[in-house]
Amino acid sequence: MQDCIFCKIVNGEIPSEKIYEDDMVLSFKDIEPAAPAHVLIIPKKHISSLNAVTEEDSKIIAHVFIIAKKIAKELGIDKDGYRVVSNCGENGGQSVPHVHFHLLGGRLLKWPPG
Repeated sequence: MQDCIFCKIVNGEIPSEKIYEDDMVLSFKDIEPAAPAHVLIIPKKHISSLNAVTEEDSKIIAHVFIIAKKIAKELGIDKDGYRVVSNCGENGGQSVPHVHFHLLGGRLLKWPPG
């Protein structure tokens, strides 16, 4: 999608502080971190929200969680715990219309978050 900020990051049009990249996903530091460790994991394929995920996308979504585990270990937050969050729709707090997952850790995370 041409106006999607995350697609522009994937395409290298907007710089990011990359944490991980492969053929399916890209992970980078969140520019407004809510925890000491806060990275985004996004599919390289444009999927507007969780409501738009198809059966064919299931491999990508499953891969996100495998990569989240790997990144959590690399960041040293796997032992004490971490959170993976995806917001869906305006009331769910989705601010960018490209499905994405927040990986947060490095401190005690309370529930509900806000």
